[in-house]
Amino acid sequence: MNELKKIQLMYVLPNLFTAASAFTGVVSIISSINGQYSKAILYVFLSLIFDGLDGRVARLTKTTSKFGVEFDSLADLVAFGVAPSILFYLAIGYQFGKFGALISAIFVVFGAIRLARFNVTTGTYEPNVFIGLPIPTAAIVSVVWVGFYIEYDFLKGFELVFMFFKAILGMLMVSNIRYPSFKKINLKQMHVLRTLIGLVVTFSMLYLYPLESSMVITSAYVLYGLARAGIMYSKNLKKESK
Repeated sequence: MNELKKIQLMYVLPNLFTAASAFTGVVSIISSINGQYSKAILYVFLSLIFDGLDGRVARLTKTTSKFGVEFDSLADLVAFGVAPSILFYLAIGYQFGKFGALISAIFVVFGAIRLARFNVTTGTYEPNVFIGLPIPTAAIVSVVWVGFYIEYDFLKGFELVFMFFKAILGMLMVSNIRYPSFKKINLKQMHVLRTLIGLVVTFSMLYLYPLESSMVITSAYVLYGLARAGIMYSKNLKKESK
């Protein structure tokens, strides 16, 4: 009987983290509505942490389930689709009326498509890549850009550029561009000293300049996928021309 309770508890644990991710996503939306944009950004980051924990806990305890997968997708849509879009619209998009609402809504719709495609294609391609920009990454990039816009006055007047970037993020989610996945990192093949130094430097910069460092890291990830796709496309063109 005790063993049965332990098994049931193991199945509850990862779903509890998923629920926490959805909860902080809703709180982020409420914070945005109240004009507390910094808190809204923080809650999206908390959602990211909880979202990362639920999958890892499920794999460690071997309690991955179809219910958990579906629940995770619904939570992701709230935390990484709706929450960042509400923040973006209230901070920037409202200045463009219906067009701003459209861009914000498209991000959510494309995010839902991205999640649905991920669920039905998992296991059909190499595990070390994502096909299309993952919705948590797109959400973090979006909220960091909004934070950057709020923090620096010289960006006022570039709202249309941010609208363009938001639309690009949405399209990248449903694209076929490959992005690296860090879920299947082979620790045995990693150079421990270099990795440690890199992590120390990264966390030091995040500590000193959290917003600016997050901006650089997340934007670099997005640009890496675009640059890699461009290089592969040019190589394919050269092969076809020979």
